[in-house]
Amino acid sequence: MLVELQEIDQLIDAHKAALNGLQAELSGISQGADAAREEVAAFEASLTQREADKGELEATHAAELENIARSETNMKEIKTNKEFQAVGREISAARKQVTDIEEQLLQKIGQIEEISSELAAKKSSLDELVENTAQRIVEKQAEINKIQSDIDADVVRRESVAKEIPASLVKKFTILREQRRGQALAIARDGYCMGCNMHLPPQLYNNLYKYEELLTCPHCQRILILKLQQ
Repeated sequence: MLVELQEIDQLIDAHKAALNGLQAELSGISQGADAAREEVAAFEASLTQREADKGELEATHAAELENIARSETNMKEIKTNKEFQAVGREISAARKQVTDIEEQLLQKIGQIEEISSELAAKKSSLDELVENTAQRIVEKQAEINKIQSDIDADVVRRESVAKEIPASLVKKFTILREQRRGQALAIARDGYCMGCNMHLPPQLYNNLYKYEELLTCPHCQRILILKLQQ
């Protein structure tokens, strides 16, 4: 019964390890889609900023053109040469400013077109990824549910076996499992404990053949199970 109990426990351990792996994969699948969404959001924010910059440049451009038009109108009323030259310099500076703004506008328009193109591609990839992700999540969750079902069945079977064993022995078995990396039992063969590979006292090894009591390895404290070489 202890051997069966250990086999069930080891099976449950294996199932739980597989379950943890699947849950990690499931988390990774979701993270991949989340990362893609964040990338799309970053492109959208960049596009919004470029469009805002373009709007500000257009407003400044319009204001400069209005200033130039106003200055040119005012020049008709100027009577002194000094004032005429001063206004002329202002107009020249404003026209240079307009040229600079127009160059910046062309750059912003180019950036907006480039980002818009990349954003469209990113959104298309995201849509495809989301669709694939949803399918993969469904498949992975089905695997998780199957393993969890197996674990639940094994737990029920373990409880059934454990009921047939004295509670004190089950407690000892459980403590040993925790202390000995999941292996409370060890095979005794040819005078050795196969759990720790240490030589067993001859009298203890001989007593195993009597099947009168449960014996433990004096080195690793695992419960010994006699198994002769085939």
